[in-house]
Amino acid sequence: MEKSIPIAKPIITNEELKAIAEVLKSGMLAQGKAVGDFEKSFSDYIDVKNAIAVGNGTIALDLALKSLNIKEGDEIITTPFTFIATANSILFQKAKPVFADVEERTFNIDPDEILNKITGKTKAIIGVHLFGHPFNVKAISEICEDHKLSLVEDCAQAHGAEYEHKRVGGFGTGCFSFYPTKNITTGEGGIITTNDGKNAELCRLLRNHGQSSKYYHTILGYNYRMTDIQAAIGIVQLKKLDGYNKKRIYNAEYFNKDIRLEGITKPHREKHVKHVYHQYVLKVDSNLISREKFMEYLAGKGIGSAVHYPLPIHKQPLYQELGYTSDSVTCPIAEELANKVLSLPVHPSLSEKELKYIVETINNYEVV
Repeated sequence: MEKSIPIAKPIITNEELKAIAEVLKSGMLAQGKAVGDFEKSFSDYIDVKNAIAVGNGTIALDLALKSLNIKEGDEIITTPFTFIATANSILFQKAKPVFADVEERTFNIDPDEILNKITGKTKAIIGVHLFGHPFNVKAISEICEDHKLSLVEDCAQAHGAEYEHKRVGGFGTGCFSFYPTKNITTGEGGIITTNDGKNAELCRLLRNHGQSSKYYHTILGYNYRMTDIQAAIGIVQLKKLDGYNKKRIYNAEYFNKDIRLEGITKPHREKHVKHVYHQYVLKVDSNLISREKFMEYLAGKGIGSAVHYPLPIHKQPLYQELGYTSDSVTCPIAEELANKVLSLPVHPSLSEKELKYIVETINNYEVV
């Protein structure tokens, strides 16, 4: 290949540029009509009553927890195998993240492990639909119901993913990110989805200085607003999401069918879910393949790759300082995955020629 194939590639066309220009010409740049239109389109897409647009996905998680009245000293169970924002949003509330290990095949939080972590202080569960594969919604929803816990869905990597034919973000309080590498983007940006009108209204107050009407502030709030420029991009991108996901699924199935390298395990998909492949993640058998050397080989051939994620959250320096030591937290599957996972390009910009090249390059790797 003459040029490299990046691990991720946002798609911005003249449609998005035209939408941005229209907002700039309107003079209404911050949380105006475009934001409202985007919220309506997104809530319709997820099939929920409310969508609250905010500045980024981390803000979405933060406000979701605030709307659920999470307080200092409360415990929230989540996965250690995800991007750090999921757990940090718990720290923002001065609450305690409690890490439950993940399933070996889906990499998602294990319901059985959740049950082992529930205490009298547990108030919520944050599940992550990791890499675009929904977590076990049925089992975890039942746990929440039995123990009177709130369910927060981290959908940052799962726009359009489905569990038993229902889109994620509609089971609990959904939190989406529109960072440039996501299945759709607004540059930065995020959105909260919920069927709870009271929680939605609180999120709207919190994102805009606690302002119930102009210059009338009823609670302590923040400036967490989305701009109309971001929303205008989002409106266009949302119309393309199903098409983008269809191409991601096609690319993943192409790899599943044709990659034959010994020593790697291809992604698992449960039958009752729609996996939208935010990432296409291999698991490398370290007895046969050095992940580092394999990545160097791919880079030398012009193929981008990445590790999502090289260090579980409880192993991060911040969390080590907070007391999440090996004596207090053990998540052996997450720790093993961190040493074995490897992501390949799966974004919708990949051409047939590039797909074929990636497969051939991988299959030609010499296993030691």
